Amino acid sequence: MNRPNILLICTDQQRFDALGAYGNDEIDTPHLDRLAEQGVLFDNCYVQSPVCGPSRASLMSGRYAHAHGAWANGVGLPAHEQLFSRVLAGHGYDCGLAGKFHVAGACFGGRLEPRLDDGFRVFRWAHDPYPGSSENAYHRWLRAVRPDLYDAAARPGPGAGFDAMPTEYHYSRWIGDETIDYLRRSRDPGKPFFFVANFFDPHHGFGAPEEYVARYRGRTLRGPVTRDQELAGKPPVLTEASHRSYAGHARGYTEYTEAELHDVRVNYYAMVSLVDDEVGRILAALDEEGLAEDTLVVFTSDHGEMLGDHQLMLKGPMMYECAVRVPLVMRWPAGLPAGERRSELVQWIDLAPSFLAAAGAPPLPRGQGLDLLPLARGERGAPVRGWALCEYRNSGHPYDEPVHTTMLRHDRWKIVVYHGPPSTTRARTGELYDLESDPVELDNLWDDPAHATTRAELQELLLDVLVATEDRSRPRDAYW
Repeated sequence: MNRPNILLICTDQQRFDALGAYGNDEIDTPHLDRLAEQGVLFDNCYVQSPVCGPSRASLMSGRYAHAHGAWANGVGLPAHEQLFSRVLAGHGYDCGLAGKFHVAGACFGGRLEPRLDDGFRVFRWAHDPYPGSSENAYHRWLRAVRPDLYDAAARPGPGAGFDAMPTEYHYSRWIGDETIDYLRRSRDPGKPFFFVANFFDPHHGFGAPEEYVARYRGRTLRGPVTRDQELAGKPPVLTEASHRSYAGHARGYTEYTEAELHDVRVNYYAMVSLVDDEVGRILAALDEEGLAEDTLVVFTSDHGEMLGDHQLMLKGPMMYECAVRVPLVMRWPAGLPAGERRSELVQWIDLAPSFLAAAGAPPLPRGQGLDLLPLARGERGAPVRGWALCEYRNSGHPYDEPVHTTMLRHDRWKIVVYHGPPSTTRARTGELYDLESDPVELDNLWDDPAHATTRAELQELLLDVLVATEDRSRPRDAYW
């Protein structure tokens, strides 16, 4: 089999159930649903952190957050960490990227994300659509073609804003155009390619072009998943986040009216549908260029979004399914079956070894993921773990009292441990859910005496997982 082309399509902040293929009958995603019908859908894919930077560092390095060291947004991946894209480039692939990267360091306040040894020949970096670095390729393009729109959107105060930019000039359309341009004109035709289309949508702040918002305006949509006094039986920081998100830096759930919560969902779905249309254009270009048969297309997202569920907005230390479980679809007509689903637990660190295996490239020397291709093909004895790990280390806006949480999903159970200082005398807190009887995570069983044994067993398993995933890759020269 020839080395396939690889196209990674990644969104930002898209929860697993914001896709028709995952059972959401309220959202319009015909192109992504068709992609799933033509490939393999993974029902239980977990990211390694519920915020962007650490999660994306895990994707590119194939390593857990506590191993690669980029533990928070604004913390760069150490230069010694090897990226799978660099390995692909060294193995003869033409590599390119359009959009967000958020792996190498801070991009705040006009900063330019530093380049790593990433292997990308084409690097059309645009961290997000908002005013920032002059090196943002989307800003450069928009200022060249429509300076009036750029100036209006960048101006402080009420106005059009970047979120509600007309579709033709929207950041997501630009990502689609850049990807199609690469497929048709910019790629090296003498090599297989690896290209990343990194969309910013459906990230907040909850705006979309009017034509997409109009698709959902007036529809009756399901409200947030919660119940009265739900947070009373859960760790106190969740109540704090319910009042003010992002450690006090953004509106909290309690500050939204019911109508505003509905509008947030309308705009969120509108953003997803915008991305879906761009994916449709990209897939059409693959077909037109005769590339579809031998291109591994992967669609996924870096983490989820609370959308008011459990009386919470945005993201942070929370480890609910809607925050840490993401869509994952793989289509490769020449190499994978069509129309199949896999229920096994998989993780974002598994993507790097899967890409390298598809390319016939050597694995990352310190990679910690599993090649998903045998599982995707339905091979007997395909390697699986049976657990998934996610970590948060005060990784977003910092809380005055640092919040460190670790989640382990195993079988029907999910445990979330909230870590305090080792010398603390306060009661330990956490969350324990039976996802078989309580799939929407309303009933916290952490302090339930009937589940004390299960909690202890899962905490012991978590300790074993953390030890097993330590980085012990440095060679040992002698026994003393």
